Amino acid sequence: MPRRVLITGGAGFIGSHTALVLLEQGYELVVLDNFDNSSPEALERVKELTGSNSLDFVEGDVRDLDAVNRAFDCGGPIDGVIHFAGLKAVGESVADPLRYWDVNLNGSRVLAAAMEQHQCRTLVFSSTSTVYGEPEVFPLHEQMPTAPVHPYAQTKCAVEQMLGALCRSRDWRVACLRYFNPVGAHPSGRIGEDPLGIPNNLFPFITQVASGRRDKLRIFGQDYPTHDGTGIRDYLHVMDLAEAHSVTLGHLFQATAPHQLTLNIGTGYGLSVLDVVHGFEQATGLPIAYEFVERRPGDVPKLEGCPQKAKDILGWSAQRDLAQMCRDGWAWQQANPMGYRTNP
Repeated sequence: MPRRVLITGGAGFIGSHTALVLLEQGYELVVLDNFDNSSPEALERVKELTGSNSLDFVEGDVRDLDAVNRAFDCGGPIDGVIHFAGLKAVGESVADPLRYWDVNLNGSRVLAAAMEQHQCRTLVFSSTSTVYGEPEVFPLHEQMPTAPVHPYAQTKCAVEQMLGALCRSRDWRVACLRYFNPVGAHPSGRIGEDPLGIPNNLFPFITQVASGRRDKLRIFGQDYPTHDGTGIRDYLHVMDLAEAHSVTLGHLFQATAPHQLTLNIGTGYGLSVLDVVHGFEQATGLPIAYEFVERRPGDVPKLEGCPQKAKDILGWSAQRDLAQMCRDGWAWQQANPMGYRTNP
C-alpha cells in the first residue's frame, strides 16, 4: 500500500512543489491549508501536472484541532506529516510577535497533539537557517548553537525544542530541516511563488519588476560587511528543496524510533542581493531597476551554511544553479503575471 502523508500548508510555495514531487513518487496526500497566503489553484495545477487524483484537501487552520483531526480522518490512516504551515516574514514578526508565536508555535503544538492522538509520530518540520542568529563563523554547521534574534526565528527554534522533547519522551521520528532561501519555480511555469501584496522575499520582487508589475526593486541596506554592501544568503531552487523533503521523509520511514535529525538544506554558496540581481539580468537579458533603502529590522548580514550532513545522511545535494533558478522563476512570472489570481 502507498504511504499516506499529511502536508500542512501544502498549497503554499514550498508545500505545492513538495506535494508535486511526492505525488510523482506514488504517495497519497492530504493537504491542510487555510489559504492565508496561498491559493487552492496551486493544488489543482499540481494534480494537473502529475495526472494524479491521490490528493485530498481539507481547508482549515493548523491551530484548529477540529480541522487537523478532519485531515487525519480524511481517507485513511496518515503515515507521516510534513509541516509547512506557518508565518515566515522577518519584519512582520518583529512588528507583530504575538501573531507569530500563536501561529508558528501554537499551531505546531496542536498538530503534534493530534499526531500523538492518531499514533502518527513521523514528522518533517520546516525550520529555518535564521535560528543561527548573527554568527561570525561560516559556513554554519548543525552543531553550532542557536541564537535567534527575531520572533520568526525564535518561534522556529522553540518548535525544534518541543519536537526534541517529544523524541526524548516518545517513539517519534523527527527531522528539522533548516533551509536557506528557496527561489525559482517548477520548470513548467504552472506553479510558483505567489505572495500577496508587496513581496517580503527578494526573488518574487525581482520578477515582478522584470514584468513591469513594480517600478523598481528595493534593496534593504547597502552598508553590510560584505563584498558589495548587500546582504548575503544561500539561494536554493525550490525543486531541490522539495526533493530534499521527499528524501528526508523516506529516511524517517526507514529509521528506528526514536530518531531526531537536524539538517541544513542549501547549496553551500552564498550570494549577495546584487549577485542575484545581476544573475537574473544575465539569465534573462532583462534589466532590473533598483534603489537602496534602510535595513529591515531583524535582517542579518550573512547566512551561509554547510549542507554536507544532508549529503552524508540522505545522499541529497542541490543540483540546480542560479541561472536555472532565474529562468524557471521568470517563466512562472511571465505565464502568471498576477500569480494564481485572475488577471485584471
